[in-house]
This record gives sequence, structure tokens and C-alpha cells, in this order.
Amino acid sequence: MSHAVVIGSGPAGLMAAQIMAQAGLRVTVCEAKPSVGRKFLMAGKSGLNLTKSEEAQAFHAAFSEATPWLSPMLDAFGPAQVQVWAQGLEQEIFTGTTGRVFPKAMKASPLLRAWLARLEGLGVVFHTRWRWTGWADGMLRFDTPAGAQTLAAQATVLALGGASWQRLGSDGAWAPLLAQAGVVLCPFVPANAGLAVMWSPFMEKHLGHALKNIQLRAGAHVSRGEAVVSRRGLEGGGVYAVSRGVREGAALRIDLMPDQTVQAVAQKLRKPQGKATQSNHLRKALKLDPIKIALLQEMAMPLPKDADALAAVIKALPITHAGLRPLDEAISTAGGVSQEAVDAALMLRAVPGTYAVGEMLDWEAPTGGYLITGCLATGAWAGGQIAARLNL
Repeated sequence: MSHAVVIGSGPAGLMAAQIMAQAGLRVTVCEAKPSVGRKFLMAGKSGLNLTKSEEAQAFHAAFSEATPWLSPMLDAFGPAQVQVWAQGLEQEIFTGTTGRVFPKAMKASPLLRAWLARLEGLGVVFHTRWRWTGWADGMLRFDTPAGAQTLAAQATVLALGGASWQRLGSDGAWAPLLAQAGVVLCPFVPANAGLAVMWSPFMEKHLGHALKNIQLRAGAHVSRGEAVVSRRGLEGGGVYAVSRGVREGAALRIDLMPDQTVQAVAQKLRKPQGKATQSNHLRKALKLDPIKIALLQEMAMPLPKDADALAAVIKALPITHAGLRPLDEAISTAGGVSQEAVDAALMLRAVPGTYAVGEMLDWEAPTGGYLITGCLATGAWAGGQIAARLNL
């Protein structure tokens, strides 16, 4: 029986293991951490968004320039297949109003437990605290609690993640090993990242509050989502969706009243202010909540007195910031194994028999179900390709 080794136990690695084990291969999964799926579990803490139910063209477009490359994989294991897979693990799912698909339990732990039980039933063997350190005499080498260990494999799947959330296992430490083997890599950069903002003491009482019903724009990237004012800056889905534009040097502007035209906002501002303070006038005339008024004052004081000028600022408030939060804090990363470094089966051209899947490949997508689906799709693709090759 052919033996395949998967290194890394995130969704991409586990899906590759499942596909290969179902095809009759003997599969071993090696994980450097004491337990499997740590980042997957973290992703489910605020609700495990498995995928997004939408038309294929729109779904593929979320992967931007990686779309032509990933499209066959997303066609083979896209939103519909992800939902069937989750239901096959006896996880009831539901689709929200925006098309995002979640398990009814919301958390990742019930799904992961069911998945691991399935894999163990298929004969998949798990080794934890096994850190991959490269190759030795054609074999995979690992540092383990029992000392150095080696494994022979007819095929290897690298599912080692990107370079964010090091404490969960995605530390990017594999990059030098692949570079030494001649694999072409792209530098890691943060994706779906928060924004670093040095708030004045004035904002202290607003920390932890959410800016709702806003539109964010950074270059070509536009988002109609929320932003949370945190001690470290601005975070949340709305910010993550435009973080690539910020990373590429575009200015960030926030529309505090996206459902109103600038002319309509100006017209409301022309209502008599009387003895009211400017803050109270903004609250009464525009129904702006305190957090929006605070952000407006933080970023644009002194505010214009002219209604048209003030309306223009409200509709495109420039955000002064110190760039994206550090790489390790990003939800995901771009960079890693370049598209040119793998063939159509996701096998490394420089290391025949070794495949790369998931976030360690150079692609990025927004949050909202795209990331997990992309990882599952690449894992399923490589697993299927290996099974077809070894079962010839």
C-alpha cells in the first residue's frame, strides 16, 4: 500500500489526508503542535464561516489575480461541495442573509471532532509534536519528543500555513527549507489585517465600540462592513476587506453615511444649529452616533463650518494611521510558494513527489468563507492528484 505523509493539520492538510485515505492510501499526518487544527479552532471562535453561497463567477473573483490558477480547484471543491462535506460529518449548516455559510453549532470544535473521527476510521495515523526539519537521505526528517525521526513517503503534502499566528503553528519556518531546495518563494505580507492607529486620549472611552453602517475604501478595494475601534487601531471585517489597498499604499477613507449623497448630508447640516454644540448638531441633524462623531473629530479637527465642506469630510473621512498591524497578527498572509513553483497538480517542480496546499501557496482572499474554502479546495485537489498517480 502506498504511503503518503501530510505535514500540517489545518483544513488543507486534513482534506488532503481524507481524499487520499478514501482512495486507499496509507496516510500519516504530522503536526508540530501538541494538538491538531489549532488555527482552524481559532477561526471558529467568532463563528466558523465555512464558505459563501454565491454564483461561481463572483466567488472565484474574490481570489483576484489567483482566480485563473485556482478556478479548476474551486470548481471541483467549491461552496456546494464544502456544504455537502460538512453535512456528511453530520454538521447541520445554515446560510446567513449575506450568503455566508456556518455550522449551526457556530464553533469549529464539533466539526473538527467529527472530522478527526472520520479520518481515524479511514486509518489515518496522527503524530503530534513532530516538527518537520527537512530531508535526510531522501526521507522526511522530524524533531520529536523522542528525538530525531524519519519517514519514507511515496508522496508528501506540505500544509504548513502562512506566517501569521505563530503560536497556533503558522510560523513560516518552512520557507528557508524550501528555498534551499530551489523552490521559488514570494515574500510574506499581511492579508486581512487590522490597521494600526495611535489614538489620542480623547478616544479612550470609545475603545471596543463598533462603527456600523459605514463604507471603507482604499484604492480599488471597497467594503461595506463594520470596523471596531480597538486599543491597537481599527479591526474587523470591513477593515480586513480593504487592507490590501492599504498595504499597497492607497489612502483609507471612511464614508460615515453611505446611504446618503453628499448633497443630502449638506442639506441636513444646513438646519439651524442654534446654541447647540457642533457635536450635538451632528447628532441631531444627521443622527450620527457618538462613535462616528468621535472618529470624525479625531481625524478631522477642526471640522469645517461650511456645510458642503463638512459633508464632503463625512462622506470621505481620511484615516491617519501607521500602516497595517504586524504580520503575525494578520488573519491570513499572501506570499509563500509561488504559482510558478508548482505544476497543475500542486507538486513542487523543484521537489518531485512533494505538494504544497493551503495558505502556504501565494494567493489571498477576503474573509467571509473564501479562505477556508480555498484551503479545503487546494487540499482536496492535491489529495486527488496524488491518489490518481499512486493508484495507477
